[in-house]
Amino acid sequence: MSANRPFILSIAGFDPSGGAGVLADIKTFEQHSLIGFAILTANTIQTENEFLDIQWIDLSYVIRSVETLFERYKINAVKIGIVPSLHYLNRILSTIKLLSPSTQIVWDPVLRSTTKFEFMSIEDRLNLNKIVSKIDLITPNYNEIELLFPGLTQHQLRMQNEVSSAILLKGGHNPLAIGTDRLFLKDEIIDLLPSEKKCFEKHGSGCVLSAAIASNLALDQTLQEACKNAKTYIEKYLSSTSTLTGYHYVP
Repeated sequence: MSANRPFILSIAGFDPSGGAGVLADIKTFEQHSLIGFAILTANTIQTENEFLDIQWIDLSYVIRSVETLFERYKINAVKIGIVPSLHYLNRILSTIKLLSPSTQIVWDPVLRSTTKFEFMSIEDRLNLNKIVSKIDLITPNYNEIELLFPGLTQHQLRMQNEVSSAILLKGGHNPLAIGTDRLFLKDEIIDLLPSEKKCFEKHGSGCVLSAAIASNLALDQTLQEACKNAKTYIEKYLSSTSTLTGYHYVP
């Protein structure tokens, strides 16, 4: 099967309010002129400002879905969202790498909700680096990076090769320069500065940003280009309304 638009996949949770998870990812994919697929890791009961419950999807069901899509389509990029464990994540990553080694993977490590609901705990820190080495980019915020790699300075994260994947440290909680993202590559750190747009907090903004980066990678942009252009996209989204829900725009 062929198509003019590249294929991209979201493996994430379902948020019925549409601001986060696969619904937000699919909206982002469509605005980037991609054909988007989605596989659920979880069903949730929530709104844009309240999280009530979650029901995880059985891992074997997720893996069967991944295998089915990859056996039929050439998927350029995958965005992964909430998962309940490192084991769950590792099985997904290993399956993708086995079926399509060239597919680029972005993981938004949503470890807990803004209402403090815990999605995932790091139960096997010894294997964490080995697992994330299968990922092209992870996109934590300042709270998540401390949970993933406690005690490491930002310089150590990249320059001492503590993490083998690239990291985009989101700047929404940057204590020194609010809105400045830091892209940690193998040999350099690149600051992505905010624009002059007036931005407002949004439910699911991390989902949208990581989906925009994955979209740009699916369009054959370099990682640096993908992150830079995704920052422009998310700032338009954040400035679209003053509420917790936003509007998507064609980039």
